[in-house]
Amino acid sequence: MRIENLTTLIYITKGTDCLFIRKTRKGDMNLDKYLGIGGHFESNETAEECVIRELSEESGISVSELDNFRYRGLITFISSEYPTEYMHVFSASVDDAFELPENACDEGELCWVPLTEINDLPIWEGDKIMFDYLFGENRESGFFTMKFCYEGSRLASHEEKSW
Repeated sequence: MRIENLTTLIYITKGTDCLFIRKTRKGDMNLDKYLGIGGHFESNETAEECVIRELSEESGISVSELDNFRYRGLITFISSEYPTEYMHVFSASVDDAFELPENACDEGELCWVPLTEINDLPIWEGDKIMFDYLFGENRESGFFTMKFCYEGSRLASHEEKSW
C-alpha cells in the first residue's frame, strides 16, 4: 500500500554531474520538472528501504553501486493545491566509469546534468535552496530540515536549519 504523504528522493553525483529524472508522466504534479530519483513509501518501509527500492525501480541502479550513500535531510512541503508531503532526502556518488543500466524508465527520462547548470533547469523553487545544502556552500553542514510553503507553484515562504 502506497503512503501518499511520505516520499524519498536521492541525488547521485558522478564527478561534476548529477543524475536527474525529467518527469514525463501526464497528470503528474512534477510533469516536465527535473527531480532526483525517488517516490512514495510502501507500508512498513523505512526511508532507507523506500529510496533503495525506488532507485532500483526507476533507474535499475543498486545501492551496492553507490559510494557515500547518506541520509541528508527532511523537507516538509505545504501547498495550497496538494496535501502536505514529508520528503526524506538522500545523496550518493558513483565512480566516473559508472554507466546507467539500459532500461525503460516509465517515470521519465534519466539524464546527467552538470552541477553548474542545475538551477537553470525547470525545478521547484525550493529545490534551489536544497541544492545549496547538497552541492553548494552549505554542503558540509550535516543533516538539514526545511519547510517550504507553496501557493500554487510559487514558493511563498521557507524555513531551513542544519543540525
